[in-house]
Amino acid sequence: MKLSLVTNFISNMGARYIFFRIYHMLLAKLGFQKVRFPIEPSKKELISLMDWRETNFNIFSFNDELERVRDKELEINATKILGGEIQFFSSDWKKLNREYNWLKNPTSGFIYDISKHWSIIPDLSSESGDIKFVWEKSRFTYLITILRYDFHFKKNNAEFIFSEVESWIDNNPINQGPNWICSQEISLRIFNWCFVLDYYKYDQALTEDRWNKIQNVIYWSIDHVYNNINFSRIAVRNNHAITETLFLSLSELLFPFITETKKWSKKGRKYFEEEINYQIYNDGTFLQHSMNYHRVVIQLLSLGITITEKFQKPFAKSIYEKAYKSLNFLFQSIQEENGFLPNYGANDGAWFFPLSTTDYRDYRPQLNSLHRVLTGEYLFEEEFLREDFLNVSLKANSMKVLKREMGIHTFDIGGYYISRDSKDFTFIKCGKYKDRPSQADNLHLDIWVKGINILRDSGSYKYNTDKEYVKYFNGTEGHNTVSVSGEDQMLKGGRFIWFYWVKKAKAFLNKNNNTYNFKGEIKAFKHVAPNIVHERSVKKTIGENLWQVNDNVKNKGNKKIYQYWHLDKKYLENIEIISKDEDGNLLKPLIEEKWYSGYYGVKERSVRLRFETNKSQFNTEIRITL
Repeated sequence: MKLSLVTNFISNMGARYIFFRIYHMLLAKLGFQKVRFPIEPSKKELISLMDWRETNFNIFSFNDELERVRDKELEINATKILGGEIQFFSSDWKKLNREYNWLKNPTSGFIYDISKHWSIIPDLSSESGDIKFVWEKSRFTYLITILRYDFHFKKNNAEFIFSEVESWIDNNPINQGPNWICSQEISLRIFNWCFVLDYYKYDQALTEDRWNKIQNVIYWSIDHVYNNINFSRIAVRNNHAITETLFLSLSELLFPFITETKKWSKKGRKYFEEEINYQIYNDGTFLQHSMNYHRVVIQLLSLGITITEKFQKPFAKSIYEKAYKSLNFLFQSIQEENGFLPNYGANDGAWFFPLSTTDYRDYRPQLNSLHRVLTGEYLFEEEFLREDFLNVSLKANSMKVLKREMGIHTFDIGGYYISRDSKDFTFIKCGKYKDRPSQADNLHLDIWVKGINILRDSGSYKYNTDKEYVKYFNGTEGHNTVSVSGEDQMLKGGRFIWFYWVKKAKAFLNKNNNTYNFKGEIKAFKHVAPNIVHERSVKKTIGENLWQVNDNVKNKGNKKIYQYWHLDKKYLENIEIISKDEDGNLLKPLIEEKWYSGYYGVKERSVRLRFETNKSQFNTEIRITL
């Protein structure tokens, strides 16, 4: 690697990150991780099943306001799961059969070696494929679907539930194999076990033998997360850190029979509050620059606030304030017709606690739940959007009820500028990065009409896939923006790394007579030329589906520039895009077959219009009839 890139990487990530990564690597290389996270540790049988059943263990209660609804889709999904199918990343059903190998990647066929300590197993390998396909079933989110099915249809599948948990325990010895690599996966697994332990607490399928196995894994799971927490806090610092610190925070409340949870919980609460206050910016946007991961945090906040309020140990006031601001940002960005948000930023299909039967892209249930926790009121009154709420008896906080507002909204810290008309919604990204960027997507323009995403973000597809797809989905060409010489706005490094972050960006959005007016600029493409600036202005006519977009690229020299527009091919006849250069010459678009990924691991054919010129400007008119 060139010295200039090394210097840039250190400048971006900071000395704390660099030194910790070196320290962590040495721990693994020298075998210290095997000592700290031992194979075959002592068994922890700390409380009998009878005594545990007498404790105040509670993670949720079915909403007493809800009726039992025999929802056909829920029944179909539960039947599939009971028959050996699993829905991967909230969209793609795969037939795994009941005797599925917990160590097998269903897409590559690779089977991990269970005898290996987790610290020596790579989580990125061309041979094994995307490890997320191994982790997905081991999260146990599918058990919540069965739990909900049992509630609504008055069934009892407790034996299936606990046989799945027991099978995992028997085939995944503590600290061995791929399912012990990621502390977030460990945390989510125990959270989802808590849901079923709560609901089936007194069922005969939960035997003393099974309970002893479960409590042993719970103990060593919390121990693992606690002793590896600095990896997520320092080396990762995103939703992983929030998940894991929340897990530690709640450990004393959920598992008071484990003496060490007093220490683990105290440290976890301190870290959780630090992470929320850092990762959620003061305008309510989120450091990962991702709608999906922001929704993940919404669910974690709902869970954490609900449980701590129940035990009368609330978080600091700032956590409620950040939760409320987060809620406002996502709510103002939602499409009321279907609950969808722009497919913006990294999207790995994460839906930690699927407590509703809505589409994965529908954010309404999760926003509804947190809003109910914070204000005592629902944002959406439909019954199927209220089941996600964890505890109806919770004493509500008294924060102001949110209202969806027409007009303009600016979120300057995160760099989001949105305008909402009676039938359309415009979303523009223009921001500088102080935290690790996810995709090279500055000045991306998303357009929705009547809840339909006409001009859209291409999505993420997979994190571990061919370089061609990584470059397309993460890069500038996968977004509705402009490229110089076909290059990304920032230089792509390995996996989640970008060099030459966009550090200079500014924008404003206002209303003037009958138009919404955006103007923004970024300094980017440093690896192409040192002082390239991309300016974009967008004028939206109020009451009409008409957008005028001007792109001006400065200091590019004689390099060609490209303008990309990604369209939903079902609506090609409903959109007209005309672009001219600065001299008024009409530019002919190249119509290309490209890709779109609305759900992780799934891609479909899409259409992209590409304009190009050797001049410095694109003057574009977009008109939609729908």
